[in-house]
Amino acid sequence: MNMEISQAAAAWFKRELDLKNGDYIRLFPRYSSGGGLHPGFSLGIGTEAPGRSAIQVEQDGIVFYMEEQDLWYMEGYGLTIVYSEADDDIEYKYEAKSVPGGVQV
Repeated sequence: MNMEISQAAAAWFKRELDLKNGDYIRLFPRYSSGGGLHPGFSLGIGTEAPGRSAIQVEQDGIVFYMEEQDLWYMEGYGLTIVYSEADDDIEYKYEAKSVPGGVQV
């Protein structure tokens, strides 16, 4: 699993959540009536420091991460978070990752 955050998306998080350099964004699966990668779940966000970070990426001074117990949500996918200027909001883009032999999961 890989995770990328655009600079514009990181700036949106900083503005919307009043974050400063060195702050954290935790991404985690949560129950949701809307659709995400898995029916009944979507990505939630929190601003706490990592406990058992399994993957993390720094962008624009903010550390974005997922905990070990939450990686099941992204299994077989990569995540890119981008900023949508038209909606003044962030957008999650999921990309299926190939495994050896060319099979997509």
